[in-house]
Amino acid sequence: MPRHHHLAPLGLLMAAAALLLTWLATHTEVMYADGLRYVDQARRLETARWKETLSRGTDHPAYPLAIAAAHRLRGGDSPADWQAAAQAASILAGILLVVPIYLVALELFGPRAAWLAGALTFLVPLNGHVLADVLSEGLFLLFWMFGCWTGLRFLRAGSTRWLLAAVSFGFLAYLVRPEGILLPAALAATLLIAMAVPALRLPRTRAIRGALILVVGPILLAGPFLFLKGGIATKPAISRLFGLSGKSSAMAVERERPLDPDQSTAATLAAAGRAAFRAISEGVSPILLLPAAVGIVRAFRRRRDVRQSVFLGILMASWLLALLRLHATGGYCTARHAMLLALLLLGFAAHGLIDMVDRAVSLCRDRLGVRLPARAVLAAIPLTMLAASWSSLIAPVNAGFATYRPAGEWLAANTAADARILDLKGWASYYGGRRGYGFGEIDDALRDPNLRWVVAHDAFLVGPWSYCDIIRGAVAGKARVKSFPERPRRGVAQVHIYDRSIPSAEVPQPPPAISSRDGRPVR
Repeated sequence: MPRHHHLAPLGLLMAAAALLLTWLATHTEVMYADGLRYVDQARRLETARWKETLSRGTDHPAYPLAIAAAHRLRGGDSPADWQAAAQAASILAGILLVVPIYLVALELFGPRAAWLAGALTFLVPLNGHVLADVLSEGLFLLFWMFGCWTGLRFLRAGSTRWLLAAVSFGFLAYLVRPEGILLPAALAATLLIAMAVPALRLPRTRAIRGALILVVGPILLAGPFLFLKGGIATKPAISRLFGLSGKSSAMAVERERPLDPDQSTAATLAAAGRAAFRAISEGVSPILLLPAAVGIVRAFRRRRDVRQSVFLGILMASWLLALLRLHATGGYCTARHAMLLALLLLGFAAHGLIDMVDRAVSLCRDRLGVRLPARAVLAAIPLTMLAASWSSLIAPVNAGFATYRPAGEWLAANTAADARILDLKGWASYYGGRRGYGFGEIDDALRDPNLRWVVAHDAFLVGPWSYCDIIRGAVAGKARVKSFPERPRRGVAQVHIYDRSIPSAEVPQPPPAISSRDGRPVR
């Protein structure tokens, strides 16, 4: 197919993605809590404290730099302005992500699967909700998928320029998130296997040149940053994945539930397996798991390019193992963490759906004498998914925690500019423009004699976690001066503001209520 024939489906997919992500962004009251870190880092980068921020920041710098660039273009310095800048950076990455998703599926399965893979990606509600928010996944996946595509092209054609591009995109992905290091590592492992298996070998000169690029390239590109950072990453999760630190504590905030001290290794692995399956299922959509499995089987039987299959197998198996270890060491594994694997599986799902439709059309023609237009049947699949998932697809992001925003506005209007606030989620202090103590600063907050205000939603006041005990102790006997909303509503976190300078007897206290579904904070 001529190259210009791909412009129309790409343009339509990008336009649809832009409409969806813009709608979601304009209907997002509060951003994901992780986004607060990225915005804070972007603010510090914009103040020229780049060396300190790069070396000491928890997160890698590419996405905060993108936020800072978007903020310079938009202007404004309010919390809403910074949120909008961060969303603009994420949305742009999400729109451009259509291109590598299309190219990867085109390389592996052809043009029919390419447009369908792009459509399926944005019909999974999770993807739109993540890409429309202030998270780094959009930029990371953009570079990662381009790196995956160029890596596949190198393995098919053996051209050095494709390998140089793959290493470069891998480095850019690494600058967004440390997981980007897996891309050149998987390429290197594939090349080693190809050298060992005669049927997979590249020409000798190309194989040697490729090995040198995969050794020298990452060192030259990532070496200075590694030296400045002092290691691959500073995130605790990465240290646990590589065995550089122990498991998170039994009551750690990131855990889905408190760790049973007597839990066996088998039980840990079983729990990790269930969590990984749930994450992948949400990232792919349960109704597409079977087509994805069909697509994998069909691709394996076809054996069009075994080197590409080995590369994809290494990538997908490595990410699955990482998901399992993430839960086994940290006690959590969400669909966000499975997005990289899910995007590849959605390509296989598109391939599987095409195979299933072709077989059904042939069966109807041969057995029943009924001729069905395969293109129309295939086009009906995303339309059916769109109708079935419409309400979830356009649902506002973080709607259950939107009450933190008016709580922040109340703080801005009723507290001093230098007020000290204990706000574990960080949303109210962010939107109120106040200095807030978060999860990692609880001890500092309790030692601060100027700590006056405590912000907590209902789950913090009844939850079983150790930090819930701390919050309950911090507000015991203190006045609850405001609640948002005033009366609890199902599915909406009721956010309370306590004034520690006023005894509770001086302010009438409504009865405690819990509106969140499981009685514990949602990360």
